[in-house]
Amino acid sequence: MAQPSLAKDLFEDMGRKVAEASAQEADDDTKVVDEIESLCMNCHENGTTRLLLTKIPFFREIVIMSFECPHCHLKNSEIQPAGEIQQRGVKYSLRIDRDDDLRRQIIKSDTAVFRVEDIDLEIPPGRGQLTNVEGILSMVAQDLEQKQEERKQVVPELYEQVQGVIQKLKDMASGTKLPFTILIDDPAGNSSIEPPTVLTSGKYSRHEYSRTAAQNEALGLGDTTGEAPATEIRPEYHATQMYPEMPTQSMVNNVDDDIVENQVYSFPATCPGCTKTCTTNMKMVNIPHFKQVILMSTVCDHCGYRSNEVKTGGEVPEKGRRITIEVKTKEDLSRDILKAESCAMSSPELNLSVEPGTLGGRFTTIEGILTQVRDDLRSSIFDIGDAGDSMDPASKGKWDAFFDKLSSAIKGEEKFTMTLEDPLASSYVQSFTAPEPDPQLKVEEYERTAEEEESLGLTDMKTEGYGQDAEANGVKA
Repeated sequence: MAQPSLAKDLFEDMGRKVAEASAQEADDDTKVVDEIESLCMNCHENGTTRLLLTKIPFFREIVIMSFECPHCHLKNSEIQPAGEIQQRGVKYSLRIDRDDDLRRQIIKSDTAVFRVEDIDLEIPPGRGQLTNVEGILSMVAQDLEQKQEERKQVVPELYEQVQGVIQKLKDMASGTKLPFTILIDDPAGNSSIEPPTVLTSGKYSRHEYSRTAAQNEALGLGDTTGEAPATEIRPEYHATQMYPEMPTQSMVNNVDDDIVENQVYSFPATCPGCTKTCTTNMKMVNIPHFKQVILMSTVCDHCGYRSNEVKTGGEVPEKGRRITIEVKTKEDLSRDILKAESCAMSSPELNLSVEPGTLGGRFTTIEGILTQVRDDLRSSIFDIGDAGDSMDPASKGKWDAFFDKLSSAIKGEEKFTMTLEDPLASSYVQSFTAPEPDPQLKVEEYERTAEEEESLGLTDMKTEGYGQDAEANGVKA
């Protein structure tokens, strides 16, 4: 059972860090804490705000702000990201199914939306917070309780409904109501949820996405006058990271005709990083014994943003596809692999589970996709500089063991199995014996679950007879 004091201790620890750093200034020539005289909004007397720039595990630099009033003894702490707005937004999901998960650290920036999926509760962007799962649930419950007495007198029906939500939040925070799922969606990319040391399927996911024009405008990015600058198509080809060789033919800017295999097309786009115009390059290729896919690459000449992704097409199959590959030798690591955006990837021997959408669509090798998983996960956990690394030794030891085993597998020193589960059957692993069956490769079809049908939008999709429904509802064609 989670201890009730955990959230309070973590909250007070923010102010304690600022106070400790302030005390060290006498022995340090460098001033690390800024003190500002501020107005107390409770008693309207002057208090003190202390600002501390620090780095924390699983994240990056932040500013901790601690306010204290000597007159009414009001205390308050919050955080603000110290870095720039990231090039892509980020969405985290964590399933809480054990008491230890309530202690997982959460950084919620002032631009992030927090959701508790099981009770359909959403907290809009607001004050930045450094806390844990128990702490943020307790804070939400406290905020809802503030106007309860007034609701009880004015709107008793609403009071009962809100009281039920408050009780559920308290049960979740105390660990008596498990499991449940929380989600943080931050278009600025400056929020984080501490990943679990054991990555099981459906437990944890991190998904980056390109911001919409409305989200860029809300963050104060780009030109909001409504007049778009002229788009300039580059005459040369720059997407060398996706294609190992420069194309011999010229780029095609007019795509009104049929798209031809191995021909590079370009069309104007908006950079998700700086919102300026850039060019997206597209090429259709045919994967032997599979189907046609489209490789897409975007490079921004203004800010240096780069991205590449694979798109699959065709009709939606009746069943999903599960591919299991046994990696026994170093040569197996060179097998081509296409992981579609809808595909989940797992390996029980490596204690690895990658949720759909985490890496986007990728066409690479088994070695390449494992390397990308390792580098992306390592950068989000350990690449925080030398300062502020307060990760406890037990967690650090587990992560070190995980990365060591993953690195051994990338070098071909570990035997393991990898499973790709794709409800759209759009993923692929190269067979060394095609068209004959490969003894190390197992491909099977499976029935999609109701949740998969719903997430893919297939439940409400109707491709036949929709005109009759429109006429029945009084809508004329």
